[in-house]
Amino acid sequence: KIFLNTLKYLQTHEYLLDVDLWRLFANLEELSQTSFGFVNSLFGIIKDYVDTPETAPSMDFISVLTKYFRGSLCQSHQTYCLNYTAAVFYLENLRQRDDFGIYLKCCEQNEQCRRLHLPELLVAPLHRLTRYPLLLKNIWKRSTDSTEKVMIYSIKENVEKSIRDLEGKVKWLDNFQTLRHLQEIIVWPPLWDRDKRFFIPECLKHIFKEHMAENILSPTSRHLIYEGKLSLAESTRFLDVYLFLFDDFLLVTKTKRNKKKSGNSDAGLMCPSLTAELQTVIKEGGSCTVVDQPIPLDRLVVKNIDPLHVSVLGLRNAFLIQHENRYRQCIAAFLLQAQTENIKKTWMTQITAAISCFMKSLETKKISLFTLPAESSEI
Repeated sequence: KIFLNTLKYLQTHEYLLDVDLWRLFANLEELSQTSFGFVNSLFGIIKDYVDTPETAPSMDFISVLTKYFRGSLCQSHQTYCLNYTAAVFYLENLRQRDDFGIYLKCCEQNEQCRRLHLPELLVAPLHRLTRYPLLLKNIWKRSTDSTEKVMIYSIKENVEKSIRDLEGKVKWLDNFQTLRHLQEIIVWPPLWDRDKRFFIPECLKHIFKEHMAENILSPTSRHLIYEGKLSLAESTRFLDVYLFLFDDFLLVTKTKRNKKKSGNSDAGLMCPSLTAELQTVIKEGGSCTVVDQPIPLDRLVVKNIDPLHVSVLGLRNAFLIQHENRYRQCIAAFLLQAQTENIKKTWMTQITAAISCFMKSLETKKISLFTLPAESSEI
């Protein structure tokens, strides 16, 4: 709390006013008060038991555990943990400032910090949450009352479930933030810009704009599996492309940088899961323009390219991606080149595994449809 209280003090004197307390510390103050109350109550009962073991009721001990672990303690931890990743990323950007660096050094010199830096202190509540089941397990082992053991074990199970739920929430939130920011930086060109073969009169373009695909990344059920930069071989040149492998389709984009005009760099700060490559694109006001339509995984074929076959073209670490229609005709092909052989193998493995998982999910859905109860002939 040294860092939090010092920052509050500085802001009352009009220093570091642009630093967002919630983005950095979230509900740390509430969490500290709740944890302190739990420790005081727990040790108060233990002290009474040591002083007068005959008169200290064990149910008071159970009531304290129930009050905090089924009440505000785990909830406060969950609120803090859901903000932790964004807080650490926000801190890394603040540390580049001279005035914030001076504030950090002053706080770290305090004896209460015990030579720990702010990142080490911010992660402490996460570690404490994961240790609560161990604490409850040790209490359960030392309990002699059968009713008490059942209640303590039940509380421990609830805490472990809370931690599992938190892990799921963190993954969901991370995926939601990632897709939300990808939706902002990925540009979907209209059909007539993507392929010059298709001519659409100006007076009819408004019809197609109603069906543009900007919102294709908005469903929260979609997950980003893998991403990265590759080179796309064209007839006369190599084009730097950035691929996004989702759990249901593959998207090929080309990165466009705009060093003259700075974009909204704060958007990148809010999503630490974006790669360094995309962070750079965002800071330079760039974007990722879709090269072709998304390739559904059940229409995707990936093939390895033997180095002997492409030596004339000067390709290395190359592989081929084909987009097939429902009649198994190839309607698009991308000859891609990776920086290293390992990167190439990783991409091929990731794509193959994603295709396999997607096909299994389709089969499961088909089976579930076939096993539905038959409709009554009387209906």
